[in-house]
Amino acid sequence: MAGMIFWDVDTVEDFIRPEGRLYVPRGEGITPALGRLTGFAHERGIPIVATADAHDPGDAEFGDPPDFVTHWPPHCLRGTAGQRKIPETALRGPLVLEPEPQDPEALGRRVAAHRGDFLLHKHHFDVFSNANVDTVLRALAPATIVLYGLPLDVCVNHAVEGLFLHRPSARLYIVTDAVKAVRYELGEHLLKEWGEEGVRLVKTAEVVEEGVLGV
Repeated sequence: MAGMIFWDVDTVEDFIRPEGRLYVPRGEGITPALGRLTGFAHERGIPIVATADAHDPGDAEFGDPPDFVTHWPPHCLRGTAGQRKIPETALRGPLVLEPEPQDPEALGRRVAAHRGDFLLHKHHFDVFSNANVDTVLRALAPATIVLYGLPLDVCVNHAVEGLFLHRPSARLYIVTDAVKAVRYELGEHLLKEWGEEGVRLVKTAEVVEEGVLGV
């Protein structure tokens, strides 16, 4: 669907499964919504841009002891089961982009020609620490972004703030029953704040059944 992307934030095993290394409380509860959104996007040819932590043991995000604000326990270690995306959000033919910068012109052509999804790996909770994100956004040039995932108060927060900065003209939707916060009160505060800033807050059913996106 030209001009629209779905933005899937860190829907990985370590965050969603109760046995995960950095489990977001009640994270598994949003898996049905995540599956519906993924299926909807694939059925309608809407590209999914997914992000995922892909850590190495010495990454600066890890802290001992962790403060759970800027430093966290080890999680999403590259090559482990916990780093993988859950089956409900499996991507189709993803173009995988590591954090290291690529030539913007060459990458822009690859992105524009790609007919599958995209997977942005990161060593930090802010996806814009991946040097290639801005190139991806310029090549896709989305007028509408539908965002969901977790943790709402960490990775989703940084994604939203980054999109405000890097794609200010885009119409941004957040699917409120397909996000989950570590700190519930902060998550509710962020949603209220974003709504006041013009973000459209919607439910999964409004997206996949009620045509709120016009597709």
